[in-house]
Amino acid sequence: MYGRQLLDKQKIRTHYGLLERQMRKTFERAQRMGGVTGTNLLMLLESRLDCIVYRLGFAPSIPGARQLVVHRHIMVDGKCVDRPSFQVKAGNVVSIRERSRKIPTILEGTDNPPAVLPEYLERAPKSFEGKMTATPNLETIPFKAETAGVIGFYSR
Repeated sequence: MYGRQLLDKQKIRTHYGLLERQMRKTFERAQRMGGVTGTNLLMLLESRLDCIVYRLGFAPSIPGARQLVVHRHIMVDGKCVDRPSFQVKAGNVVSIRERSRKIPTILEGTDNPPAVLPEYLERAPKSFEGKMTATPNLETIPFKAETAGVIGFYSR
């Protein structure tokens, strides 16, 4: 039982590139939101700026997106944001800074956008900006994870 719960938690942590403390804080926040804790947890993780940058195709991976954010290449609604954990809300526009648009990784992501964009994101081809049109929910999140184990793990 414990081993299965630990494995479920570690899968999510590894996918999103989180440290244990970040994962625990996100879980506690998901619990306080009310409603289904597992769904809230995945929604909060998918709304992180590093994840949104990755899903929009500006970076080849979540750790790569995290680096773009930390190095101040990403703007949200025209303001530079350097926190990968920044929560993007529905209606926010995520864009690449003007002077960062020549970086090879970003150019590659712009020229080759992801084949399928999640329903809650919008991006024009060859564009340096994308928009979060809605809050992610369990059906629209591309990463399918078993959250029951995570809830059991943290509820100890």
